[in-house]
Amino acid sequence: MNTYDLIMKKRNGYPLEKEEIIYLVNGFTNGDIPDYQMAAFLMAVYFQGMNDEETTLLTIAMADSGDRLDLSGIKGIKVDKHSTGGVGDKTSLIVGPILASLGVPIAKMSGRGLGHTGGTIDKLEGIPGFRTTIPEEDFITQVNDIGLSIIGQTANLAPADKKIYALRDVTATVDNVSLIASSIMSKKLAAGADAIVLDVKVGTGAFMKTLEDARKLAETMVAIGSLAGKTTIAVITDMNEPLGNMVGNISEVQEAISCLRGEGEKRLMEVSETLAGYMVLAAGITSDPKEAKHMVDDAITSGKAFEKMKEFVSAQGGDAEVLEHPELFPKAKYVCTITGKDLLHARNQTANWREAYLESCDNQEIGMVSLILGGGRQTKDSVIDLTVGIHLYKHLGDRILEDDKVAELYGNDDKKIDEARRRFVYAYTLSQEPPALSPVVYEVITNKK
Repeated sequence: MNTYDLIMKKRNGYPLEKEEIIYLVNGFTNGDIPDYQMAAFLMAVYFQGMNDEETTLLTIAMADSGDRLDLSGIKGIKVDKHSTGGVGDKTSLIVGPILASLGVPIAKMSGRGLGHTGGTIDKLEGIPGFRTTIPEEDFITQVNDIGLSIIGQTANLAPADKKIYALRDVTATVDNVSLIASSIMSKKLAAGADAIVLDVKVGTGAFMKTLEDARKLAETMVAIGSLAGKTTIAVITDMNEPLGNMVGNISEVQEAISCLRGEGEKRLMEVSETLAGYMVLAAGITSDPKEAKHMVDDAITSGKAFEKMKEFVSAQGGDAEVLEHPELFPKAKYVCTITGKDLLHARNQTANWREAYLESCDNQEIGMVSLILGGGRQTKDSVIDLTVGIHLYKHLGDRILEDDKVAELYGNDDKKIDEARRRFVYAYTLSQEPPALSPVVYEVITNKK
């Protein structure tokens, strides 16, 4: 077996065998296969694709390239949740306490944000004293004791994926469903959960811009999970505007607290409750979706989910007092208010509109506004400002008048705020008629169609 023959085999459109895929993954991870040969192989995959079996074998090989988290010491069916990323997506902070309060153990490894997409670990570090790194033994004990722990990913979790992704990033081979799906699922399999619920985002603020592409990715990941012996469910959700009212690390923690108190923005609550419901089903507590929804609703309205959040924060060294009194969180120095007049003037200088509807949003631009303010990373070594962010007072479909408050930008650098403001006002398009709105949850995929 040699790399040249395997590149040619895939280039000519033939499926690879298990041993061949393991040979390529291990050889590249160990440094025996050079970058230029792996780049050629990735380009062959990009054009020829992989079938479900090949994609699953690639995923498992990448998951086996480093440590696999052993969760066998945790009682019950462990359910993990993963989002493909978006603007204002703080659902992990909401569904984790809900599920733990229902007796479903959540032992979750999460990442940091890169670019405009926020990371769960960054958000949790906005809670004073919260520790995102704890020994594995303590991690297991905490989940058994209180049902929930969220920590940063270990350095040796699916190292093949890290190395392959870095090469894909510079060889124009990122945009391939098999490679995207194997990258996501290799980390999920290595993280050791029994069942996986995937939140596949679609829209202007997501990696997948069309429903067709999102569905294909969702179906591929569900197939991988099923072939790997894991209960896997994918929920396709909208990301054509930020999820919720808040964008920014501390701001999103504060909004998650509101959701756990039953006071969340309706789109964010719908996505969070839908994901939590399917996690309940995946855990096998019930097979009835209506009962699962009732259990999730009760966890919120009874206050059990919020109490579990406080217990979780305290267990990892955080100050749970700030959850009761969110005003105690650190704040940004400056607040910039954006009004309806700002948007109306920016978009319709000749029409002289005095009112309009928010028709559409370039959600990636909203993410860039957060990045400009300092809330995201331009490189993996960038230091982020946890206090900066965006508060949205209007959403798509809302009617805005000149004096309406549309948003507030929070920052610590007035020059950055000026630039962020300029980007924000041009991120929206306006219309004189109420626009048709996208659904919040498009569809759910539970097996390969």
